[in-house]
Amino acid sequence: MVNEMNNQNEKENNKNTVNNDKSSFDIDKDSIVSTSDLKIDGTPHIEVRGLNLRYGSAQAIYDVSVPIEKNSVTAFIGPSGCGKSTLLRCLNRMNDLIPICNYDGQIIYDGEDINQPSTDLVRLRRKIGMVFQKPNPFPKSIYDNVAYGVQLHYNPSRRKMNEIVENSLIKSALWGEVSDRLHELGTSLSGGQQQRLCIARTISVEPDIILMDEPCSALDPIATAKIENLILELKEHFTVVIVTHSMSQAQRVSDYTAFMFLGRLIEFGKTKKIFDTPEKELTERYITGRFG
Repeated sequence: MVNEMNNQNEKENNKNTVNNDKSSFDIDKDSIVSTSDLKIDGTPHIEVRGLNLRYGSAQAIYDVSVPIEKNSVTAFIGPSGCGKSTLLRCLNRMNDLIPICNYDGQIIYDGEDINQPSTDLVRLRRKIGMVFQKPNPFPKSIYDNVAYGVQLHYNPSRRKMNEIVENSLIKSALWGEVSDRLHELGTSLSGGQQQRLCIARTISVEPDIILMDEPCSALDPIATAKIENLILELKEHFTVVIVTHSMSQAQRVSDYTAFMFLGRLIEFGKTKKIFDTPEKELTERYITGRFG
């Protein structure tokens, strides 16, 4: 997991001006600032305020603020290296696993700033779960994959555990495919099934927020469609934040879209507005494929 995060960090440290074959144009990155236009309809479930983040001396996030509405899907989009995965990992402090990472600013969740040293990180990562780009089931049975986190945090009876496993697999749209083979290894499942198993594992510990870092990037179109349908169902019970490189996926599953570029939040708003009538030229260039 740490190696995967470090590989992404290398990409996000390569901040260059845009100049490619699709539409050559130069941008002075020092002239770009993060937007302060951050309207949402409902209540923020978690809110980033003035976040700056560095890997050593290389800054990756610049004064980013963004509210995440409760029981909605928010998509982070932008070219490789723009800081979207780094920002996502800030929401449950996964970046703390990287020794050279340091940051300032606030992230307000449940009325408290999670960036405070006193934050209980075990509890935080239970309440704000993460689903990674590559499915990472444990080399255990399907049942034990789902039950593992529950056993760490609680001490349920066998009957209660069975209920939790079944309900988690139902919510992750996997129960109908594995109910008669729960003893089989989770690693024996297809890629799409493994990713839904990882989602079930996240759901099992009753999080409030689910973070997804390009959860469909390694999946075929059929498996991707199942995950996208699942995301739409999950927002009935959870708040979902997703990183994606797919513009069409962001349009299909998200209520809000945040466009990141060179570590700045360029534009944020309702997904339909961002894609139909973007206010910023950079946003329009990116979503129309003229760079990125």
